[in-house]
Order: sequence, then structure tokens, then C-alpha cells
Amino acid sequence: MLSPDVIAQIAEELAEAGRTRTVIPRITARYPDATIEDSYAIQGVWRDKRLADGHRIVGRKIGLTSKAMQQATGITEPDYGVMFDDTVYASGSSIPFDDFSNVRIEVELAFVLAEPLEGPDCTLEDVLRATAHVVPALEVLNSHIELEGRTIVDTISDNAAYGAMVLGDTRKRLDEVDLPWVPGVLSRNGQIEETGVAAGVLGNPAVGVAWLANKFHQHGARLEAGEIILAGSFTRPMWVSRGDTVVCDYGPLGTITCQFT
Repeated sequence: MLSPDVIAQIAEELAEAGRTRTVIPRITARYPDATIEDSYAIQGVWRDKRLADGHRIVGRKIGLTSKAMQQATGITEPDYGVMFDDTVYASGSSIPFDDFSNVRIEVELAFVLAEPLEGPDCTLEDVLRATAHVVPALEVLNSHIELEGRTIVDTISDNAAYGAMVLGDTRKRLDEVDLPWVPGVLSRNGQIEETGVAAGVLGNPAVGVAWLANKFHQHGARLEAGEIILAGSFTRPMWVSRGDTVVCDYGPLGTITCQFT
């Protein structure tokens, strides 16, 4: 376990890397005994700094929801991060490329909650009841830690590599859409790069939302009404360069576009 002083120091390094669009050396290279509990503590200190600066939490992201990604990182459950008000873009936005240290895009669904969700026994049915609507979303991944050799401890500490999200315009109640079979066709500059269906997220992306509510209960917290929950990607991350135009077709949930300027 890391000491509180070391946790605070790393959180400040990550905050400074966010301000300067740089990356820091891997935490696990410097502190090989750091645990997942340490990484969430680092993320929590960083989160509290953002809150103290006047930013507002709008939701949470869930990562590592596919078996392939879990096997690649050597863990058996997803991870999560926090999303702030200054990280949300509408479809059609021009996004400043230089706001990020590096840019990758993932294809996701976002659940907007009408009611709170609380563990320890939150179920898929509870999520379906509590969700106001689902919208298509692109997650912009952004790492403030050097990419080579990262572990789950590094990623969680870095707010689960969350950078921003782009929300689509189409809202659907959960009785209007077959969640596991929502498609995603992701293109960059007119070229299809990735495809997938939402069933790649734990069989049904709503399962991840239930997992998060139960995980939050362990920390004495719950998911609140009005929060946006990014449920995890059903494609591999796609690298983006300055000037790229990104389009994703979600079939019955419409299309998202954005450009990195």
C-alpha cells in the first residue's frame, strides 16, 4: 500500500500532466507494489482536486468490460472513472486535438439515469427500470501516463484513461431498442476501421451499469439520478490524429460525427 503522501504526490503529477498535455512515468515502474486500492485512492484525490476547482461531475465511465481487454490487463472485472462537465461534446463538434496528450476513440452506449441506482444487489432489471434513456456515445481516451507497459494500476490512477465523450442526438427508451444488438460502425476520414455490437460489453451493456452500482456500494456511494454512465466499448480503440474526421453509425440509434482540429 502506498502512503497518503505518495498518493497525493502522484495525483498532483497527473493533474499537472493534464494541464500541460504531457505524460508521466509509469506508476508501477516507480512503485511496483502499488495495488488497485492505491490506484482508486489516487483517482479519488485527483477527482477531489477537480471538484475543488469548481468542476461538476456529470457521470461515470466503465472500462475493461470485454473479455479480451480483461485478459490483456490480467484482471477479472471492469474498472471505472469519473466524468466532468467540461468533457462533454455534442455530435458534430470540432474538438481541440491539443487538449489531449494522445487520442483514441471507442464506441459505446451511454445510460442516462432517471432514478438512483444502489447496491449491493443491483440487477440488470433494476438498471432497465432506472434508466431514462440510452444514447450513442464516443469515448475519447486520453492517457497522462506513458503507454508502454501500463498496467491496470496505472490506468485506474489515470481516471481509467478517460478524456472526453461525444454524445449522439438519438435518445431511446430501453423498451424501444434491443440493447445487445445495437451496432457500431466506426470510420476515420471515410474509411471503416472498427465494427462491433453492444453484446460485446458483458453480453449486455446494462450489466456493467449494475456492476458499477454494486461496486459503488462498497465505498458507501450510489449512482445518482441524472448521471450519464458510459457502459464500455464494443470496439477496439482507434487512434486519431490532428485533422481527422470521425463518424460512427449506430443503426437505429443514428450517427455521431466529430472532427479533431
